[in-house]
Amino acid sequence: MKDILQVLEARRADARMGGGERRIEAQHAKGKLTARERIELLLDEASFEEFDMFKAHRCTDFGMEDNRPYGDGVVTGWGTINGRQVYVFSQDFTVLGGSVSATHAQKICKIMDMAVQNGAPVIGLNDSGGARIQEGVDSLAGYGEVFQRNIEASGVIPQISVIMGPCAGGAVYSPAMTDFIFMVRDSSYMFVTGPDVVKTVTNEVVTAEELGGASTHTRKSSVADGAFENDVEALAEVRRLVDFLPLNNRERPPVRPFFDEPGRMEESLDTIIPDNANAPYDMKELIQKVGDEGDFYEIQAEFAKNIITGFIRLEGRTVGVVANQPMVLAGCLDIDSSRKAARFVRFCDAFEIPILTFVDVPGFLPGTGQEYGGVIKHGAKLLFAYGEATVPKVTVITRKAYGGAYDVMSSKHLRGDFNYAWPTAEIAVMGAKGATEIIYRSDLGDAEKIAGHTRNYEDRFANPFVAAERGFIDEVIQPRSTRMRVSRAFASLRNKKLTKPWKKHDNIPL
Repeated sequence: MKDILQVLEARRADARMGGGERRIEAQHAKGKLTARERIELLLDEASFEEFDMFKAHRCTDFGMEDNRPYGDGVVTGWGTINGRQVYVFSQDFTVLGGSVSATHAQKICKIMDMAVQNGAPVIGLNDSGGARIQEGVDSLAGYGEVFQRNIEASGVIPQISVIMGPCAGGAVYSPAMTDFIFMVRDSSYMFVTGPDVVKTVTNEVVTAEELGGASTHTRKSSVADGAFENDVEALAEVRRLVDFLPLNNRERPPVRPFFDEPGRMEESLDTIIPDNANAPYDMKELIQKVGDEGDFYEIQAEFAKNIITGFIRLEGRTVGVVANQPMVLAGCLDIDSSRKAARFVRFCDAFEIPILTFVDVPGFLPGTGQEYGGVIKHGAKLLFAYGEATVPKVTVITRKAYGGAYDVMSSKHLRGDFNYAWPTAEIAVMGAKGATEIIYRSDLGDAEKIAGHTRNYEDRFANPFVAAERGFIDEVIQPRSTRMRVSRAFASLRNKKLTKPWKKHDNIPL
């Protein structure tokens, strides 16, 4: 019996060594942790339960029968993050470059199936050279099986991808279908075709970092939701994100202890709006002053900065926040901001996370670039996302809410539950100057008359009271009381139930 136990421990030690000491040192030399070190940092101490430690590939071509390492390049299993169950896979670059074989993919599929069955999030730590060429179509079939599970799990359990090394070719499509993608600066990259292929086909000379690095995907493509300095920081931020999320679509988000008074008055909000209607202010300041303890977890902070998305807590409960940012493009909606916010709203709705919207939007960004790029369809995505969402929706209009953008930003007409406005709110078809120049076109040559008409228009429409008279605004509130009013609104909506007509699925304007 003792000999058998020693054999078991020897095999376990062999499996834990992955590709061996030399390759582990090479991994560390690149500033990267090993697959197992990453799992240890991600999960609660001693909580990891591994599956398929001894699984090995079955390929017999190209001499592969003589190279069958345990685990086959991926570590899989489950554990806990702050006591809550999650499933995880971590690709091991020290074993055959983390390449995906049929058995490698089977291991990933197994934990994804278990995650859906047991209602727990899946976290993928990606560090792979791509498909295992020696296995040919078997490797591609493995990718396809993973993709199908990503699709089936979408909207059922949260899926989080962390790109911690290369992720190229077909491998990029699995993370692309997950809910959140994080990258590590200078050591991770994603692209469908690498720099060498790009050079061959298009004659473009580009580095891997420029083509698919963290900066590219967080600022230009919007593929990634965040980028961090190293593996340790990335994994710590994943732990923080998981704390905001429910385990699955049938559970409510977790309720955390809070030490902030729900009725706290924030006097500084009474003066946050500048006297000059065209002067910017930082909407993030408002978000942080409304949330518990000023804690705000921003999503896609580097992309489409004219709109802000992320999570706060109110009375310890997770709330998704969407807010126009007047400091960038005056808070206008455009193609990128519409896509960014629409995806976030749909995520929140899928997982029963209430949505808080702060509105200061002068309209959609004009120009041929926007129109040729399809701003109509992209703007409709955000409109569609808010309109189909059945979670509690509370909206606060702080300043401008003009034209179609007023409707799009979770207005009462899109089934907003509570729609508040500050006294500084201006709800109208357009700004006073543009409106008077259209209405009083005949007086355009008389500057004094136009100025008078503009003042009259502002007095009549540049306020929240016309909308309040119509019932489109539920209450005009004091800015200082925003936290209290919003907290009470969400508290009253905790048992909200809204049913929709049966449909197989909707056809969102993609």
